[in-house]
Amino acid sequence: MKYKSLFIDLDDTLWDTNANMKASLEELYHTYGLYKWFDSFEQFNDIYHPYNQGLWHKYHHGEIQKEYLIAERFRYPLSCVGVELDTASALKMNDDFLVNTTLKTKLVPHAMELLDHLAPNYKLYILSNGFQEVQYKKMKNSGLDRYFEKVLLSDDIGYNKPHQKIYEYALKTTNSRKEESIMIGDNFDTDITGARNFKMDQIYFKNGVEYPMTFQPTFMVDSLLEIKEIL
Repeated sequence: MKYKSLFIDLDDTLWDTNANMKASLEELYHTYGLYKWFDSFEQFNDIYHPYNQGLWHKYHHGEIQKEYLIAERFRYPLSCVGVELDTASALKMNDDFLVNTTLKTKLVPHAMELLDHLAPNYKLYILSNGFQEVQYKKMKNSGLDRYFEKVLLSDDIGYNKPHQKIYEYALKTTNSRKEESIMIGDNFDTDITGARNFKMDQIYFKNGVEYPMTFQPTFMVDSLLEIKEIL
């Protein structure tokens, strides 16, 4: 068996980030009475979602800090309708949002089936850019934690994917060999490009999204079930 260590992304690879975050965001919309300024939740989300994605892209590449991301992602949509949030209020809104997200448990289709297949034969590790204060809780509440020997977070390591040092740390702390390791993830920029630049094999889980690809990944799948045919 070529591979022994599997490094797996969490958000939108196993845990259904898009669905869970949207549900939490809609709860926040009503709790904070944002309907006073927006015509509908959809209007609010249409501003929030692409802006939040842009902030995360900058965060992945070290262009902004975590503190800026978590405040600005709520401050900006409200500023678009003439409401100016101070930093303390924006951070409180973010805290409530993150608490809600840890309680959401929807997984990507076939996530558990795949992990049941992989766990007896491989060492499984989470490698994620997500925040420390929510990733462990999300995994525990959704039942994912029992499958993984270690959870490796950029918050703890000090580098985000796709930075090479996060992959170096992952191998060192798990006593893994690069040629016996593979990265599984849905984000072509952070998971797949990062691993490829580190010369680690990759499984690109497209998850219904067509990212522009600048190279051919080691493997590419549309469904998590297809990984069972590879590993």
